[in-house]
Amino acid sequence: MAKRVFSAALLGCAALALAACNASKNESLSAGASLDDAEKASETLLKTGGNGDDWGAIGFSYDEQRFSPLKDIDASNVGQLGIAWTADLDDARGQEATPVVVDGVMYVSHAWSKVSAWDAATGKLLWKFDPKVPGERAVHACCDVVNRGVAVWGDKLFVGALDGRLIALDKKTGTEVWSTQTFDAERPYTITGAPRVVKDMVLIGNGGAEFGVRGYVTAYDADTGKERWRFYTAPNPNKEKDGAASDDIFASKANATWSDKGEWQTSGGGGTVWDAIVYDKDLDQIYLGVGNGNPWNHGTRSNGQGDNWFLSSVVALDASTGAYKWHYQETPAETWDYTATQPIILAEQQVDGKPVKVLYHAPKNGFFFTIDRATGRLIDAKPFVDGINWATGYDLKTGRPIENPEARFYKTGKPFIAIPGALGAHNWHPMSFNPATGLVYIPAQQIPQAYLNDMTELDKRKIVGFNVGTSLTGTLLPDDKAAFRAAVAATTGRLVAFDPRTGKVAWSVAHPAAWNGGTMTTAGNLVFQGTSTGRFRAYAADTGKQLLDLDMQSGIVSAPSTFRVGGVQYVAFMTSKGGAFPLVAGVAGGVTRKVPNIPRLVVLKIGGTAKLPAPPASTTLAWNPPPQFGTAAQVAAGKAHFGRYCIVCHGDSAIGNGFTPDLRVSGTLANADAWKGVVLDGMLKDRGMVSFAKVLTPADAEALRAYVIDRSNWTKANLPDAAAPVGR
Repeated sequence: MAKRVFSAALLGCAALALAACNASKNESLSAGASLDDAEKASETLLKTGGNGDDWGAIGFSYDEQRFSPLKDIDASNVGQLGIAWTADLDDARGQEATPVVVDGVMYVSHAWSKVSAWDAATGKLLWKFDPKVPGERAVHACCDVVNRGVAVWGDKLFVGALDGRLIALDKKTGTEVWSTQTFDAERPYTITGAPRVVKDMVLIGNGGAEFGVRGYVTAYDADTGKERWRFYTAPNPNKEKDGAASDDIFASKANATWSDKGEWQTSGGGGTVWDAIVYDKDLDQIYLGVGNGNPWNHGTRSNGQGDNWFLSSVVALDASTGAYKWHYQETPAETWDYTATQPIILAEQQVDGKPVKVLYHAPKNGFFFTIDRATGRLIDAKPFVDGINWATGYDLKTGRPIENPEARFYKTGKPFIAIPGALGAHNWHPMSFNPATGLVYIPAQQIPQAYLNDMTELDKRKIVGFNVGTSLTGTLLPDDKAAFRAAVAATTGRLVAFDPRTGKVAWSVAHPAAWNGGTMTTAGNLVFQGTSTGRFRAYAADTGKQLLDLDMQSGIVSAPSTFRVGGVQYVAFMTSKGGAFPLVAGVAGGVTRKVPNIPRLVVLKIGGTAKLPAPPASTTLAWNPPPQFGTAAQVAAGKAHFGRYCIVCHGDSAIGNGFTPDLRVSGTLANADAWKGVVLDGMLKDRGMVSFAKVLTPADAEALRAYVIDRSNWTKANLPDAAAPVGR
């Protein structure tokens, strides 16, 4: 079909019948779920955002603009911000949550799905909750054991745990009220995203598309944890009905966009909704940002046929029933891991002289989308970064991208170096919108990636590890110092202030490294952002002039929030290193590799005088590689296994990242039995390093050891500064 915008009106009587059925089935739950006073207060706060004293949800309000009306801190005094208080956190892994503040209490989730509550003004710890996620679950987490935040509703607080539990806590005490398992724990699913509460329902999705799962979003009763409705974002393997809200749209339209032949039938197809779930209070509908397919390779996944609804799409659902309303597919027949799970912002914009309710979206593929949220009509799609080479633009009549034929590597049989790559021009890091300037502030980046179609037997689907249908081994850097330097130079970050009204970048600020923190903006004409190099900065929202630059000692990937207690405005955020890019980057991580990894909660105020503890004296590790024992054939075999199973956690060419172990200086590297104990026997499974005995033989493990020794010796001889091992 030419167009990719579809309305429920096209689905005929069957869709109406399903909606009526779902409405009837849920009528007693949704209509009868009267709210108590505390829940009514939460709903009002989420709808309006309040006066800025609270930061009631990770995105501030239902519109998820991450804009605060506070202006006690503005361009004239932001330079006087100092530390009010700090708190060290438990785990030196990625800290990606935005602090939520309600009635002077701050609620924060951290790595391993832990939650803590603090007096927001003083930093007094009120309670901590540890869901005790099994360490071995980490093997199914593509992008670190992170958590992006909590949802507050009435007297409860909700968090999604990495192992699939949706947990309700008493917000005063942190004690568990109820818990429900949201996915089959035997499958490689995870939860890293924040739940959203709508109409006394808690909505949560999941991740795992790289490994091979089928995506869906579920609404649960906020009081009991019982399921209300579920919407699948990839088809049933047999194209049969699931008894879900998505049944009719798949039967009538979506199933036909997936080939009857293809690996999706065994892999699940992907399409996980691991982050963006947004409620439109004006139109009473939910928007899902849907992820990539599994495998990535469309030629393998769906025999190169069909657009594969709803991958890489924004999908609109009826909030009460989960019934399909419309969708817009940003990347049809997705094949590059161009997810649409990036944050969605709701706003109003003048279009042809008339006010239109729109949604703004800047997904991985590098184009900024303005979409009519009532109909799903594409209004505009313009690049927000330079160098995009998979497509030249979008045809606004059809809504389809104008693709570069060379980008379909599975058709040409030739490698394709894509800009952006799988890590995207914009990843999960929150963007923000300032209604006064009309600008959207995007943490953008450039990280190219090669895609290969000539897979070996090793690259085919396995029970453990990524299953993406393209060789990751082939993307490892060659033994060439110039190639390593080029990888560092090509990997950059940028804060982009994008104007949706003109489709152009209004201003931007270059960063020396990628994977920088999310943004927050205020009525004080300010934009705040942390960087992966350890700086926390404020800019004038209208011009981009830098007004604040604080050294925070550690990387910042989370987005800040702001609130007011006792008439004083505060700004809060977390520091750490972690996430997908640091895990896999190797030397391309550049200067961020040497930045200390300090998991910490930081709160600022005007005139704050608290000091950070002294930073670590040194993060450099002793580097004494053992002599090589393996043959060239063993090293080559080890490289293939490393690319297949290890790169996504231990870095390109085994160059460590500073928060998972640098294998080049592992104490087990010189001892075959100790190495086998970790790799095959699972001695460290409680720390996330499970046994790989299901896919590796003892000979394979020895080949891996030979390769890592080779990498340790080569990088020490050729990249002693750029690739020096760093502590965690």
